[in-house]
Amino acid sequence: MTTQLQAFSKEELIEKFKEIYAMGWIKNVRGRNDGAVGNTLEDLLGIPENNLPIPNAAEWELKAQRSNTSSLLTMFHMEPSPRAMKVVPDILLLKYGWASAEAGKKYPEDEKSFRGTLNAKTFSDRGFKVHVNDKERRVEIIFDSSITDERHADWKQSVLKRAGHLNNFDILPYWGFDDLFHKAGVKLTNCFYVQADEKWENEKGKKQDYFLYNYVLKLSQFDQYKFIEAIRDGKVYVDFDARTGHNHGTKFRIRYTDIPSLYKNAEVVLDERNK
Repeated sequence: MTTQLQAFSKEELIEKFKEIYAMGWIKNVRGRNDGAVGNTLEDLLGIPENNLPIPNAAEWELKAQRSNTSSLLTMFHMEPSPRAMKVVPDILLLKYGWASAEAGKKYPEDEKSFRGTLNAKTFSDRGFKVHVNDKERRVEIIFDSSITDERHADWKQSVLKRAGHLNNFDILPYWGFDDLFHKAGVKLTNCFYVQADEKWENEKGKKQDYFLYNYVLKLSQFDQYKFIEAIRDGKVYVDFDARTGHNHGTKFRIRYTDIPSLYKNAEVVLDERNK
């Protein structure tokens, strides 16, 4: 059975946000993960939780975080090309992965991990980095073994055995500009970014948290070229989170303070913080 998504105009959404703020502190019944703020907000707006590749409020995407979080905001998920090569499991994990911290405990002895939050400004301690290739019109992941930190010397030798060399990738993982523009265009053309304060209270001997949705930023007209520049400037991160048994998905992420730089228009429509 398909649930019909409720459609809101931007004016209706703004009024809804103000009504939700006026409700005061709202009990979190959606768990303690990073998504609880957004899930609770969807409940309040009457929007069913979904994984469909369409904005979850008709023409307006919702992004929400705790106000005190240091976590990056996930913009969207997108696996690298060439898709037929199954880049993450068959190249990054197989040839460049390292022992999972839970190998031999929670997972099998040979469990490998490939995790990292990469940007285009700095190499990771293992030698990975994001690179914007303007000529080919694509965003790439590159590898430079000369950058690898000495504490990963054994891992580097294992890469030499598995990959056959320590040069850059034989097949570069990449995302074409046009593919990125399409993905971002579907999910982020117009966006409301919402923050909530959090407090904890003792209830029947247990701690219970509450959210106060007190900040809303309206963002419109996502700019494709500002997005590429943000990647180039290291403001957008590519986050890998894969292990042998499961790939949690590759994410494009950003700090909330840098979100306005991706749009032509940014307007604060609710700010009741520190009141």
